[in-house]
Amino acid sequence: MDNRQKIMDQIRKAAAHRLPYAQETHAYRLFNGFYEGYPDLLIDRYGRTLVLFDYGKPGQAQPIIEAIVAHREELCPDCESILLKQRDHPDMRFRNGALIDGQTLPTALVEYGVAYALDLQLNQDASFYLDTRNLRQWLQSHMRGLRVLNTFAYTGSFGVAAGAGGAKEVIQTDLNPNFLALAQKSWALNDLDPHIHKILPGDFFKISAKLRHADRLFDAVILDPPFFSTTRAGRVDLQGETSRLINKVRPLIAHNGILVVINNALFTSGADFMGELQSLTASGYLAIEEIIPIPEDITGFPDTIQTPPPTDPAPFNHPTKIAILRAFRKDQRH
Repeated sequence: MDNRQKIMDQIRKAAAHRLPYAQETHAYRLFNGFYEGYPDLLIDRYGRTLVLFDYGKPGQAQPIIEAIVAHREELCPDCESILLKQRDHPDMRFRNGALIDGQTLPTALVEYGVAYALDLQLNQDASFYLDTRNLRQWLQSHMRGLRVLNTFAYTGSFGVAAGAGGAKEVIQTDLNPNFLALAQKSWALNDLDPHIHKILPGDFFKISAKLRHADRLFDAVILDPPFFSTTRAGRVDLQGETSRLINKVRPLIAHNGILVVINNALFTSGADFMGELQSLTASGYLAIEEIIPIPEDITGFPDTIQTPPPTDPAPFNHPTKIAILRAFRKDQRH
């Protein structure tokens, strides 16, 4: 058996495990090559499109990609197109994605009854993160009647999920207004009240300071920073610096409010991240309530996983680590 046939067999096996997800959502991972035997490739489904993420040297995965195109109907019977994103291609157009099969791309998807606007070529990712599906479902179930602040919102899927779940106010902030434009489209797709949804483009540090100075309080704050970024106003570095970001938003959380913290640093172990959170709970003003697991289509299944993550994520089940914390205010405790 040649290597291409072996890899295609692994992809078929992985894709077969994902069949139940098609009953719940048309946005899920068909194949996670990082863990399932071919680290140069991820295959995601968005609506009727397969999105291939090629992380290898340009051209190296071409035989596998050609085989996937040839077997598209087998892997996803109702898919109509394939978009290829090549991380190391010298041309940004190919890094953001080029159609290699079919002619159309979806502009929206539905997940657990909520519609989200899509722009699969907006960025090197797909404008919508599959690994946080369970958190969106959690937000739908827990945000009714709450005031929600979604920081580092990107395209705003968490805020939209909160709004669909009955939040009474949702503020979404991100440095890039082009990303937030998709949040507005998603809000409109769900016929949600436009008066309770506010977009604040700008730097996290400046906006959080402005909200603090205005004495704004929120019942839930979502903190989902990028792995690393630097602006004139401050630096984001998830490698052991989550506490600093948490302390920036703690004054914005109402008494008995919720803080959702996400850390996707690949080389930060689950134990280290949990230790950092636990150190913040020592004062008694924060408490860890819940861990949100990552779905199996992202983590891989027991009989498809061939390689574990580079750092042990336990007690989380994936390097994308999601924790729900409860916050208490000094001025409210007796």
